[in-house]
Amino acid sequence: MKLADTRTIAAPRAEVWQGLLDADTLMKAVPGCQEMAGNAEDGFSAVVVQKVGPVKASFKGTVTLSDLDAPNSLTLRGEGKGGAAGFAKGDAHVTLADTEDGQTLLTYEVEAKVGGKLAQLGSRIIDGFAKKMADQFFERFQAEIEGDGAEDTAAAEDQPETGEESEETPRKGWIGRVLGS
Repeated sequence: MKLADTRTIAAPRAEVWQGLLDADTLMKAVPGCQEMAGNAEDGFSAVVVQKVGPVKASFKGTVTLSDLDAPNSLTLRGEGKGGAAGFAKGDAHVTLADTEDGQTLLTYEVEAKVGGKLAQLGSRIIDGFAKKMADQFFERFQAEIEGDGAEDTAAAEDQPETGEESEETPRKGWIGRVLGS
């Protein structure tokens, strides 16, 4: 199956490029990623836990980067084995371009394949899952690069100090204050 989409990321292209080469950023972007180690030159090893339909599996695999054209494009290639659940592998060709307002246009084309029990679920379930995973990866990657965590920090800084807080009473983020929880 093949998927393609674009995203505009509110960061300079060099910063987006560095994020694509960073294990911590990639770990935070991969849905269900439990561990990731390695580097851009040698590749990354990862453990990802996912549930596809009725099948839940822990995939151990690798992510390698190829076709590097800094800071313009690269290919992320991932392969994982989930034991009896089967395997998943895919390539994501990522292209970066500057926008007129100093942001980065990220374009990706993903091709994914599955085998084993996963393949028996049917192409409709697998195609939907693959699209969801690709969308989640690039959404989370974008949030990590743009520093959406800064919103929570800013919201906590906007909270009036009452002097009643202690280390045992965590500050509520803006969602907690809105929902009153």
